[in-house]
Amino acid sequence: MNSYKNIKLSFCTHRENEVVLVSFNYDKEFIKIIKNIGKAKWSQTNKSWYFIKTDFDLPAIINAFKGKAILDTSAIDNKQDNQLTKSHIKQRIKIPSSYYDMLDQKRYSDSTKATYTNYFEDYIRYFHGRTLDDITVEEINGYILKLIRKQNMSASQQNQRINSIKFYYEKVLGREKLYVNINRPRGVKSLPKVITENEVSKMIEVASSFKNKIIIALIYSAGLRRAELLNLRKEDIIFDKRMIFVRSGKGNRDRTTVLSEYAMEIYRVYLERYKPNYWVLEGPNRKKYSATSIGNIVKKTAKMAKVSIEVTPHILRHSFATHLLEQGVDLRYIQELLGHNSSTTTEIYTHVSQRSLANIKSPLDRILDNNNLINSNIEKST
Repeated sequence: MNSYKNIKLSFCTHRENEVVLVSFNYDKEFIKIIKNIGKAKWSQTNKSWYFIKTDFDLPAIINAFKGKAILDTSAIDNKQDNQLTKSHIKQRIKIPSSYYDMLDQKRYSDSTKATYTNYFEDYIRYFHGRTLDDITVEEINGYILKLIRKQNMSASQQNQRINSIKFYYEKVLGREKLYVNINRPRGVKSLPKVITENEVSKMIEVASSFKNKIIIALIYSAGLRRAELLNLRKEDIIFDKRMIFVRSGKGNRDRTTVLSEYAMEIYRVYLERYKPNYWVLEGPNRKKYSATSIGNIVKKTAKMAKVSIEVTPHILRHSFATHLLEQGVDLRYIQELLGHNSSTTTEIYTHVSQRSLANIKSPLDRILDNNNLINSNIEKST
């Protein structure tokens, strides 16, 4: 058994129309995706989203959920329907169960699992009829090169596709690491986008709700990734040590980072007002908050603050690191706070002790201190 999010497609007659049901467990992000595809409707009777069959566009479904879910098309593959089976349905591919098992054993994140399995399914489909164990390195390189030329895919996607293939041969089959010696794209070295300290301050000031204010404050003041914010539990905010415990960050590594005095104070008020049950941020039915919602909140708030660039959660994280460096904090500490790997060896890093954390002041507190905005922001929010 695997822990992936699944979407099942099936035929049905609904209100005297032939329809295609798109069924999945409640997921706010998936609902938004299905609505954006167009012409999708909700069936209370079937407890599922559906399309009138003549409006159904399978390639649009595949593209919309690629890297996010596993599509089960078996129920419509078996139907002898010219419109779907001949024009739209890609051949159903079965990935070896050992591939899923190893992903689970390695404790890869759900998003990584979905990405790997989708890309590996494409790989198997391309070499349909071939025994996977007999495919040569030259053929794999040819497959990747064809994708680069036809799809103009990014260096990031190229690496992910290569990793999904290497995972099978090296981790599942246990072959030597150099067996799949696939050419990697040249790294693109671009400077991260950042915003100014005044723009950060303005975003917090104009945030339209108390919840939005704390989302921005936590991401920026602690240098959190979006997924790390979503995975924060109430117990991970440690008041007495003025730190945040980040569980299973990128690379499945735990770490600690600074808890801003300002973020701590508004978080106390937030707890009283929203009363989260388990997660720091909770959506409907006390479930984990939506990643899409986080991105939209940051983007919208930046526009309200008239920030000069389009802002994402990761730009807030980049700004945190940049402002700390400008503040004079040792680069090694910043790398630890961000959970980055060294380009050489991990030994060059110093682990951030509780004492070290106590001596590091979040740039958010310094900004708001200088502008006398800590109390005013909290008062406005309450």
